[in-house]
Amino acid sequence: MSATHTVTNQVPPLVGHDAADYPPFLEALRREGAEHALDEVHEVGRLAGSAEAQEWGDLAEAHPPVLHTHDRYGNRIDEVRYDPSYHRLMETAVGLGLHGAVWADARPNPHLTRAVRSSVWGAVDAGHGCPISMTYAVVPALRANAELSAQYEPLLSTLEYDTSHRPPLEKRGLIAGMSMTEKQGGSDVRANRTEAVPQPDGTYRLTGHKWFTSAPMSDLLLVLAQAPGGLSCFFVPRILPDGTRNAMAVMRLKDKLGNHSNASSEVEYEGAHGWLVGDEGRGVPTIIEMVNMTRLDCTLGSATGMRVGTQQAIHHAVHRRAFGAALVDQPLMRNVLADLAVEAEASTTVALWLAALTDRAAGGDERATDLRRISLAVSKYHVCKRGPLHAAEALECLGGNGYVEDSRMPRLYREAPLLSVWEGSGNVAALDALRAMGRQPQTVEAFFEEVERASGADRHLDAATQRLKEAFADVETLQHRARTVVGDMAQLLQGSLLVRHGHPAVADAFTRSRLGGEWGNVLGTLPTGVDTAAIIERSTPKVGS
Repeated sequence: MSATHTVTNQVPPLVGHDAADYPPFLEALRREGAEHALDEVHEVGRLAGSAEAQEWGDLAEAHPPVLHTHDRYGNRIDEVRYDPSYHRLMETAVGLGLHGAVWADARPNPHLTRAVRSSVWGAVDAGHGCPISMTYAVVPALRANAELSAQYEPLLSTLEYDTSHRPPLEKRGLIAGMSMTEKQGGSDVRANRTEAVPQPDGTYRLTGHKWFTSAPMSDLLLVLAQAPGGLSCFFVPRILPDGTRNAMAVMRLKDKLGNHSNASSEVEYEGAHGWLVGDEGRGVPTIIEMVNMTRLDCTLGSATGMRVGTQQAIHHAVHRRAFGAALVDQPLMRNVLADLAVEAEASTTVALWLAALTDRAAGGDERATDLRRISLAVSKYHVCKRGPLHAAEALECLGGNGYVEDSRMPRLYREAPLLSVWEGSGNVAALDALRAMGRQPQTVEAFFEEVERASGADRHLDAATQRLKEAFADVETLQHRARTVVGDMAQLLQGSLLVRHGHPAVADAFTRSRLGGEWGNVLGTLPTGVDTAAIIERSTPKVGS
């Protein structure tokens, strides 16, 4: 071989490591008394860090789903076919209980332990996480119809992944989705025009077009439609109890920026059979139970992308030399890497805290319910909004190598904007936070009580708390300033959690930069004196561990 083709100074692939070996995961589990899950979490981590699992993600990304509307004889079939790797990912996620199994888990802290395992496994592929998340989220909404819940919840929580085309109650396990958005309304679901006509047998017939329906091969969908009593929520199975296809046609798959392994589609309901979930006219309050759970997963998913991007950037910098030294030893690169790590830790910390809060709220804790209501809204806005900026900076750390598909960094970059769009774009999330403040003022009280648990521990945190309280005074311009106020709330919450529970170096870097003004609002501009070595060490993947 020619000497010009000798490969030197290239970075080995990041494989053969425990993807769960990340301090914020382990610290959150121990803090909440969930040590019982540690062995299971590390088992998921070793699988997620394996070359085999990463190849499943690569193949699912490279071979997107394909829609087959008709069979060879001209019969309408509306089947989306996936690469076998996608089914391996789904089978694994279901087997790990990352879908609806949490609702049948009698062990302590089920939502927190699921969140950690979901984030660990999410490093392999983001697309299949969509139907997994929707199956997780459908259960509390379905409980608005006790009869349907009793029939289907056991199948939504079983650890069996069943791709057969059979009536739901004849299958070993089910996957669920939601079908809300219409082309004329987008996030304004009250503008939906899909019509639901009641039938003598108590069912409804749904007719209309849905602009976005992800994972259309799901066994059942929750669908919003206009009934005589107003916008309502309906349970719509893909295969009816008699074994026939429901009257719903997949018109096309969306050609998306990212999330390639997941099918997103337009669906036409042509008199499809549906069963009412909740009361007529209560469609939004019913399905919001599902939306809130998927918003939690959006926050968690953005944090997952940040962690993965940070670890890829650090791994590259450890093994790559430039200008006579390893990149990781050069001060400016250390500033960038540490800042990436701080953002990822802050986002992971608040996402896992929200999952733990969900456990407490599910147990009947009213304060936790109020606190979760406002904190989820502000965190979904801010964490998901930070994701694309973080992905771009992490990619840049690899230089030209980060711009090629083999590095997986372009995939990370394409995924990042989705989580800010899904379940309400930035403006929708910010306005939802304002709605919570106006309609449930006790949520704001609970929020400040929470952040002030760190009162006196950090001067930047204390000053930021006071500034935020003053920002609420001008009520008339609050909507105009919504992004600023909600973003400040999110950062204040993150800072308080890091000061109380995080590593001192990370907390110091976060409060000085994000809350104290010693930051240029560009990643890689941390102030001097920050302990970058300690911060980077926490996010350095331990290959071979």
